[in-house]
Amino acid sequence: MNPDHHIILRVVSKTLIPLITLYAFYVQFHGDYSPGGGFQAGVIFAVGVILYALIFGVSSALRMVPPMFTRGLAATGVLLYAGVGIWALFGGGNFLDYSALVDEPEGGHLGQHIGIIVIELGVLFGVAGSMLTIFYAFAGRVAEISDEQW
Repeated sequence: MNPDHHIILRVVSKTLIPLITLYAFYVQFHGDYSPGGGFQAGVIFAVGVILYALIFGVSSALRMVPPMFTRGLAATGVLLYAGVGIWALFGGGNFLDYSALVDEPEGGHLGQHIGIIVIELGVLFGVAGSMLTIFYAFAGRVAEISDEQW
């Protein structure tokens, strides 16, 4: 394939992918105060990598974000989410009881803020890692029959 064949797509995507990633982080860290959060940010982040794979090739995306990393990212997300729940249990509260995360006077909300930020970060990691792992599984699949047999 001629490398200049998709020159406009390549130039535009090199501008858009960093903006997509930045927007994912905006949605992630603004999710405490408005609609949004970990799930939406995880999907938006994964879309940036998927767009890269569609324009520059799956093999290039696999070198940039390897499947081992995506699986580890998904596992880290689950561990973060469960870890907050276990942290709350050890703090004397119920599972995911954010007020048990920090020992503070009555009416304080520091535990609530810490809990939701860490939970949403876990969701971001879990969703982005899972979406990319699923994309790689489908994108790397070889067709069982050739195009001529259709």
